[in-house]
Amino acid sequence: MQILLIEDDDALAAHVANGLRQSGHVVTHCRDGRHGLMQVSSESYDVIVLDRMLPHVDGMKILAALRATDDETPVLLISALGDVDERVKGLRAGGDDYLPKPFAMSELLARVDVLARRKAPVVESGFLHHADIEIDTLARIVRRAGQRIELTSREFGLLVELVRNVGRVVTRSMLLERVWDYNFDPQTNIIDQHISNLRKKLEIEGRASPIQTVRGAGYMITP
Repeated sequence: MQILLIEDDDALAAHVANGLRQSGHVVTHCRDGRHGLMQVSSESYDVIVLDRMLPHVDGMKILAALRATDDETPVLLISALGDVDERVKGLRAGGDDYLPKPFAMSELLARVDVLARRKAPVVESGFLHHADIEIDTLARIVRRAGQRIELTSREFGLLVELVRNVGRVVTRSMLLERVWDYNFDPQTNIIDQHISNLRKKLEIEGRASPIQTVRGAGYMITP
């Protein structure tokens, strides 16, 4: 795989790059945010490993620029800022995973491999309908009460799975497998962050989100 590593700590970057290369990956390393931003703007990669705190251009700004162009290249954020609030910020900004420093090389390799296996949600052609929600799975268009709602590919996949299972609990593990092709670490909060964003987008014209949390189990849309 082609992997872009953006990390200003030369010792850590050398360690990570060496581990990735020993696993058979091709690694491009950028030592600061300015060069990293130029690289993501000009080349395509299978996975990006991105430090949050970088000289010249912060990692969060690089991530924002990437997502602003609808580029959904998987991004693994690495940072010494490892508390829950910081991880949540990184995921809400568009990060796909977050690994606090210090970390074991084996864990980083495993997370990179999982991100690389992710695929855009595959849905069958046709239409799905529930209450005032209409989904054209071929054109990938969602409307609520006739109003079009712009969703990311992950949000679209989550909504499709929930509407297809109206009245049934869809667990986090099921959503990870079906929407992310992500088959380990069911405790990750990636799902929660994307569901939160999806709920907000569905709350139009005073209508509440139809997505309910089933504590300790997952999510569902009630009939």
